[in-house]
Amino acid sequence: MNIILWLAVNFLLFTHMPYAQSNPQLIPRQIFVGDSAVLILPLPAAAQNSGDIILTPRSAGFPLDENIDFHRIVLEKRVTGSRLIIEFTPFAPGVLEFPVITAGEDYFSGLKVTVNSILDKRSAPVLSGPASALAMPGTAMMIYGFIAALIFAILFAIWFIVKGKGVLRELRIKWERYRLFVNFKRSEKRLHRTVLKGTDNRVILDKLSDELRAFLSILTNYNCHSMTAREFENMPAELMRQTLRPSLDKSKLSYLSAYFRRCDDLRFSGVSINSHDLIMLLDELYFFINVLEKSGKGKAA
Repeated sequence: MNIILWLAVNFLLFTHMPYAQSNPQLIPRQIFVGDSAVLILPLPAAAQNSGDIILTPRSAGFPLDENIDFHRIVLEKRVTGSRLIIEFTPFAPGVLEFPVITAGEDYFSGLKVTVNSILDKRSAPVLSGPASALAMPGTAMMIYGFIAALIFAILFAIWFIVKGKGVLRELRIKWERYRLFVNFKRSEKRLHRTVLKGTDNRVILDKLSDELRAFLSILTNYNCHSMTAREFENMPAELMRQTLRPSLDKSKLSYLSAYFRRCDDLRFSGVSINSHDLIMLLDELYFFINVLEKSGKGKAA
């Protein structure tokens, strides 16, 4: 009777006594604060295989701890060897002791893990130095482009100081000369249309002589309004160099002298002016103006 009582007491004690922590395995072996880890505790072999006991946060009696977040606990009982698997995440450094874990009729206590800290407590945390500036895409092209533009601006300024004023003067002369010839060609076309309309030819001839003299006055920068036909042929050479372009040579001055002489003969002959003769004068003048414009596209004197 005493022997039976002793066996019963020992059976109850060994069946419900807590498992001591014996050679547990931590995966990974070194964990830090915030790392997910698994603790595997080997257990003695069971008498027979049985179903696994799985505990989740919704299970009754699931362990809670302020420094450890438990995810899942599995108790496997096998005849080849049992084990307790604990999945958790620590949130505090140092040696952390698990609370008592109850799985079915078994409970486990004394389980501990060492959690490392990323910060070294032996020295005060020090902020690292500022990171170097990151180069944005296209920065090199912007820098080199700015340098090239700056060099070009300096070279352009030097060129403008040396030759720029002369070039601007040339451009201004070309523009003024272009406007002068364009305006006179328009006047010639307007006179041609006036002849076709049947206007008094003597009035048109007077207008033609006056506008041609005004054109030559601007071109030569000399008063040609009161010049006679002979004076055009004898125009001094220095006046020819004062034109917007040096286009009036001796042959052209001789033509102008003969042209004005023909206009004067028609104007002061006392006979009626034929429209055909007036159109011929306008056509000859249009041809002469085109030749004069093309001959003046060289360099200024």
